[in-house]
Amino acid sequence: MPQFNTVGIIAKQGDPEQVSGTLRRLSAYLGSRRIDVLLDAESAHLLGAEVGSAVPTMDIGTRCDLAIVVGGDGTLLHAARMMAEHGIPLVGINLGRLGFLVDVSPQDIESVLDPILAGHYQSDHRAMLAVRVTAEDALERSYSALNDVVVHKWNTARMIELETYVDGVFVSAQRSDGLIIATPTGSTAYALSGGGPLVDPALDAILLVPICPHDLSNRPLVVPGDHRIEVRVRSLDQGHVQVTCDGQADLQLPPRGSIEVARHRYRAHLLHPKGHDHYQILRAKLGWGGHRPSICG
Repeated sequence: MPQFNTVGIIAKQGDPEQVSGTLRRLSAYLGSRRIDVLLDAESAHLLGAEVGSAVPTMDIGTRCDLAIVVGGDGTLLHAARMMAEHGIPLVGINLGRLGFLVDVSPQDIESVLDPILAGHYQSDHRAMLAVRVTAEDALERSYSALNDVVVHKWNTARMIELETYVDGVFVSAQRSDGLIIATPTGSTAYALSGGGPLVDPALDAILLVPICPHDLSNRPLVVPGDHRIEVRVRSLDQGHVQVTCDGQADLQLPPRGSIEVARHRYRAHLLHPKGHDHYQILRAKLGWGGHRPSICG
């Protein structure tokens, strides 16, 4: 049975009124369980901790057994990218709106965390994406994403022209506002707004979802997760193209730059309460109606 002796707390930034009360409750609970707590900068600030006591998020990954995220899916996406290489599992306390990834309510902190800390939970490993942007001088920049990598226009009203290749094989050319390259986890995020399919997070797949394509026959495409995606941008459009990872990291495509996306070598590790039901979350968050299942026979 795993033991979580040291827990890191990573808090949502920019919403102190909503976050501080949950942080106080969580901190008091962990203290009552005699668990060592590492606070990121925002948590330390909101809890009034001593100056210098905050731990950089990257260091939390090397020193804790479990990270608890207080915020919404955006906060968890940031934490997941930081914790993945260390294999640190994450639990999310939902202070956001939809909350597909953070599934613990603030009022349930004690009742949900008790069994998790005792080793009774569902373990969930989520595929991530690695993106590499290479400039004409061979300088490479690398990023990671749990939800999606988006190639999109940023300073022009006109469409941009993209070519997509899968494992070096030409797939399509499109005029559109951009392209979403998403994991199954990201199928409920921007890709869903773009008309992409909902994909069970256990599937090994990558989604390619065009953003407002000019040709209506240019539809979302799902490919095996071990395939490599390359996106080439017409030279005249390159000054108008940006690459965004999880909606949080932005990079303007350099002149004659190339974009390559593939499955990341690390996976995000999430912990859920026993009885976690992905489809129940879809029903609740997306407002799916319908009657309860009946027994036939």
